[in-house]
Amino acid sequence: MPRGVDAVRRIWSAAREQAGYLRRAVRGAGSERDQVLLVTKTVVAAMAAWTLARYLLPPAVSTFAPFTALVALQATVYRSVRDCLQYVVAMAAGATLASTLAAVAGIHGWTFALLTLIALCIGRIRRFGQQGIQVAIVGFFAFSSGQGQIDYIGHLVASVGIGVLCGLAAHLVLAPARHTHHWQQAVTDLYSTMSRRLDDLADTLEANDPDRDHLRQWRRDWRSLSAECERIQHSIETEIENGRMNPRRTIRGSGEALPRAREALTVAERSMDHMRSMSRTLDYALDSGELGNLPAAFRPGFSAVLRAVATAMEEMGLAFPTEPNLLDAKVEEAAAELDRVQQQERTAPESPAAHALQGTLLTDAGRLLADLRSGRQSLVRT
Repeated sequence: MPRGVDAVRRIWSAAREQAGYLRRAVRGAGSERDQVLLVTKTVVAAMAAWTLARYLLPPAVSTFAPFTALVALQATVYRSVRDCLQYVVAMAAGATLASTLAAVAGIHGWTFALLTLIALCIGRIRRFGQQGIQVAIVGFFAFSSGQGQIDYIGHLVASVGIGVLCGLAAHLVLAPARHTHHWQQAVTDLYSTMSRRLDDLADTLEANDPDRDHLRQWRRDWRSLSAECERIQHSIETEIENGRMNPRRTIRGSGEALPRAREALTVAERSMDHMRSMSRTLDYALDSGELGNLPAAFRPGFSAVLRAVATAMEEMGLAFPTEPNLLDAKVEEAAAELDRVQQQERTAPESPAAHALQGTLLTDAGRLLADLRSGRQSLVRT
């Protein structure tokens, strides 16, 4: 009985999750709606391809039409065209190989083995991409079901052609939506979150009684932020590809905006490593009690560095920077704050433990600023 109840709960949870997914798809534009539309187009295209092939072609080849429609409907028009071309070429290679072997050597067990060996070798050619295995699959059908006959191969080509036309027609009727501004805003929001986290670190450093649980929660949150950064990076790559061959009107400035957002994410990934290191260092310092042994001037000075870096980071994440030189000024202001703290650290006497802690924090801040500088140069080139 408990197993049955647990199974029902899992089914109910999955149903609720799917219902929420559909609600988000209906509510507004986004990845959920794109996926639902892609599934809908795929169903319609596969049904149309199967219906046409069923009435126009022999049953032995009608299945290839809806299968090809599935290949033809990918997330982007460019990927659909690329996969279709690779599939058609793989199909032609497999059918040609099967008919040639059947005509020259006949239908035998050893010729089937030879067909398999040659087809697998041909399928490893890089230009076939992920469709390389189709050389062998189509070869099997043409060799076994079609006995290598030209009539069967002609019908097979026609079935594949029907699938390609139905799949690509669905993309042309309702092309994938463009989400340039959405992913630009996602990058801006990510930088805003990182900036707030630096401000929080500055507050923790200045507090008389720092919240240790809060700091440890930030350390855990870095993992989710890193995963979010990777997800946005993947989505931007897909969106850049979505701009190729897409019949929808090109969004103004998308040719520069998306590469800039991708470069900004690269800088964000590197910056997170240093920010994670600072969080870890402060956590260890709280545990060991070393944070309270830092010189009185260091903690507010280093907090000022973190706040200056946070301001520069906020500017870097903007989708449309208003003043090209403003980011440079903010980065240099943060660098000047860091220089002042480093000068104080060199002249003020302190214990070896406090000196090591200051050196670790200053090193992380210096590396963070260096990444922001190089990232600014990369954004300018982009």
